[in-house]
Amino acid sequence: MAPVGGEGRLLRRFIAKRLLLAIVTLFGVTLIVFVAARLTGDPALLIAPSDASEEQIQAIRVKLGLDKPIPVQYAIFIRDAFRGEFGESLRYGQPAMNLALKRFPATLELAAWAFALGLLFGVPLGIVSATRPGSIRERAGTIFARLGLAVPGFWLAVILMLVFSVKLGWFPTSGREHLSSRVLPVIAIAWVSLAQIMRVTRSSMLEVLGSDFVKMARIKGLKERVVVWKHALRNALIPVLGMAGFMFGMLVGGAALVESVFRWPGIGALLIDAVFARDFPLVQAGVILVSAAVILVNLLVDVLYGVIDPRIRLG
Repeated sequence: MAPVGGEGRLLRRFIAKRLLLAIVTLFGVTLIVFVAARLTGDPALLIAPSDASEEQIQAIRVKLGLDKPIPVQYAIFIRDAFRGEFGESLRYGQPAMNLALKRFPATLELAAWAFALGLLFGVPLGIVSATRPGSIRERAGTIFARLGLAVPGFWLAVILMLVFSVKLGWFPTSGREHLSSRVLPVIAIAWVSLAQIMRVTRSSMLEVLGSDFVKMARIKGLKERVVVWKHALRNALIPVLGMAGFMFGMLVGGAALVESVFRWPGIGALLIDAVFARDFPLVQAGVILVSAAVILVNLLVDVLYGVIDPRIRLG
């Protein structure tokens, strides 16, 4: 057995590696955003009024540092990005990062509700499906999981709106004023995460239920519910934890289309509008903010995963 000091060093090394990887990933995101913004055209032409002269356009280039070599421009972009300075939104005339930060809590709210719904139903359904192999429940769970992977969230959002908002009038079609306005967007976003968590829980439980220590617990005469819920579930939840953290990051980053369908005032809908308006300062600020949040969530999950399971640190 490794000494405590050795375990501590392994854990610190593991956390340092994950932190370094997160930083490198964030730099990669900034590089992609920087290149993509320039592939859409000259930013100075987008910012300048339609009747601007060549001298005015050149003055904007100088102000933004666009007259400098590309590596210098990227260095300036990195400096401003870590200060949270992305310039003013071309559409709203306000600091781009301020606009993104104002909309971000609404997206986090949807993601949190959808994440909670996925865990609340996904884990129990996965356990029931694993403990009743060949039953109707197990087959229904398998079909549900496949549908969750096959049906896009935005398509489900449109169907939910048509049925429950337009035809039945049970829920509002847009807005954030009432609690009822959260129901349909949350279901549309939670659909995929619930199916994924259920699938991983089922697979993990099937693997654990076939292990030697579970067989030994049954031989000792323990009740089946004790074997399943106390002994098997504790070990089966380790991969579920990793998947859940990954899914939360995906919920934060992937809610844009659903937000656009319901006109939910989150950062996803804001980014879609900014893309169509070619509001590149707002697009840059929003993409980097969302990416940083997703990277942070995955970093925390990786660290927690390593703390819970020593095999991850050794790997």
